[in-house]
Amino acid sequence: MTKFTLNGKAVNAQATPDTPLLWVIREEMGITGTKFGCGVAQCGACTVHVNGSPTRSCVLPLAAAAGAQVTTIEGLVQTREGKALQDAWIAESAPQCGYCQSGQMMAAAAVIKDARAPLNREQVLERMAGNVCRCGTYNQIAAAVVRAQKTLA
Repeated sequence: MTKFTLNGKAVNAQATPDTPLLWVIREEMGITGTKFGCGVAQCGACTVHVNGSPTRSCVLPLAAAAGAQVTTIEGLVQTREGKALQDAWIAESAPQCGYCQSGQMMAAAAVIKDARAPLNREQVLERMAGNVCRCGTYNQIAAAVVRAQKTLA
């Protein structure tokens, strides 16, 4: 059994230690906002926060999450930052198909948290380059991140 905190609640996972955290979150814990995209940590759809850092859950073994604080999109949107991002995503019409959006928002939360000054479109696009959107809504995503950062200032 592997113990960790998921969205502020202590959980015990029964999966084997080498099971990717993504599948523990989705299949064992029943929290499905985090998506499977590529399975090799290249697209960002599976991004969660582990101890506050964006992490690709499709390649992180459960054993690496032992004792950690794990936050998914469901946990993020319960925070002030998450609500600001969600509101900005809607205002800027960022999602089209929506599949990558939970990973995009998790990455965006980290970008805003790590920013030392107001971000512009180019900076957001550069810092979020590892998250793929097959619909190509990068401009709307960048506008949403800039908007959310202003809301949180």
